[in-house]
Amino acid sequence: MTLRTNLSTRPFYNERAVQAVLGLAAVLIVIVTLFNVTQLWSLTGRDRRLVAEAEAAESRAEELRADVTRLRSSVDAGHIADIAAQAHEANQAIDRRAFSWTELFNELEIALPQDVRIAGVIPHTDRNGQLIVVLEVRSRSVEAISQFFDGLEESGAFRDLLSKQEREAPDKTIAATLEGIYTPPSARTRQPRP
Repeated sequence: MTLRTNLSTRPFYNERAVQAVLGLAAVLIVIVTLFNVTQLWSLTGRDRRLVAEAEAAESRAEELRADVTRLRSSVDAGHIADIAAQAHEANQAIDRRAFSWTELFNELEIALPQDVRIAGVIPHTDRNGQLIVVLEVRSRSVEAISQFFDGLEESGAFRDLLSKQEREAPDKTIAATLEGIYTPPSARTRQPRP
């Protein structure tokens, strides 16, 4: 039988294995530390860039807010109203240009009795965009003007037709002012006349 006891004053340990493990641990710690330092350096640089971009964006936003405030204060309500009035006037001019005098005179000619003559035609657009036509007519009799009035209503070209004024003219004829909403043939379906 063999006795396995260590009688030395200092026990023997396998110091090389321990030193190798400690050395390997130290190398790993150095590698991880170097990796962490490079990541810290990279992230710090990126953070500085993002902070600089955020500050630039904030200053640009402040400039834009100042521009908006300046522009809002420089808007003149009176000037906008003038522009709106000019636009309305331009739209009316376009509407008048699109207005067909030929179509209107054809409608008037169909309804016009022999004893009535047209002294004036004034078209204009009301606030609702409806075309209003004012007719100045003259005749020797009220009946002829009434016949013309009825003919205009029957044609379907005019609605809400009113006789605004009737008076005796210096030449002993009757002058009448008729006003109504005119609908051009292109904007309505023509109904057959009885």
